Amino acid sequence: VQLQASGGGLVQAGGSLRLSCAADRRTFRSYAMGWFRQAPGKEREFVAVISWSGATYYADSVKGRFTISRNNAKNTVYLQMNSLKPEDTAVYHCAARQGSALSDPYKYDYWGQGTLVTVSS
Repeated sequence: VQLQASGGGLVQAGGSLRLSCAADRRTFRSYAMGWFRQAPGKEREFVAVISWSGATYYADSVKGRFTISRNNAKNTVYLQMNSLKPEDTAVYHCAARQGSALSDPYKYDYWGQGTLVTVSS
């Protein structure tokens, strides 16, 4: 599975961005899709995940501000980010795995190249 993330950019604190991650396979609908982020000098961390059935889970730091969704007809997963904060600044990666929706990045088999989100104060 090849993943292509897009939608990053520079935004002021309090603003919004929507990230997209397009997959190249029709079997996309059977994969759990996750978003992770990595800030400079920090470990990659879980942001949100959506299961093949549409169940969603979020990191506490983004709950209530971010929304993950998927469109299986377009083989695409989205991350709507609202009320952005400077601490959300990071490279955001999408990832895919067959099976359960998990928050552990080491459980994911396929990764996109990442898209940079910068939130200015």
